[in-house]
Amino acid sequence: MKDTFDFLGRVLLSFIFLYEAYDSIFYYKATKLQMAAYGIAQSRDLLLVGAILTLLFGGILLLIGYRVRLGGTLVLLYWLPVTFIVHSWWNDPIDVQRYEAIMFMRNLAIAGGVLHVMAHGSGRYSVRRIFATTKVPR
Repeated sequence: MKDTFDFLGRVLLSFIFLYEAYDSIFYYKATKLQMAAYGIAQSRDLLLVGAILTLLFGGILLLIGYRVRLGGTLVLLYWLPVTFIVHSWWNDPIDVQRYEAIMFMRNLAIAGGVLHVMAHGSGRYSVRRIFATTKVPR
């Protein structure tokens, strides 16, 4: 049961990052405009393409369970700064502070889940495990 929960947790965690990458690709222009609204004026194209690649690569590594520490590090390099920039509830008007605080805490909880996967590894149902247990014929 533990192995199944490890696998499901890893899959569910990776989906949010893969969806974020998909959303950034599909709504590329809108995402660039949103970046400008948050004060990111320089190198938006470079930052956005870098974020998409980071999310895709890190999300896929988490999904398949191969090099989860690298994958987790990649998604956290994106997720934590974006959380503090986009959901800075302490700077927002009173009417949206509660919502932004909840989104901020949600993102911190997701980061905690990624850290948990990084600390405990990918589990039994992963590509890493397949590579480790497969015997190569001579």
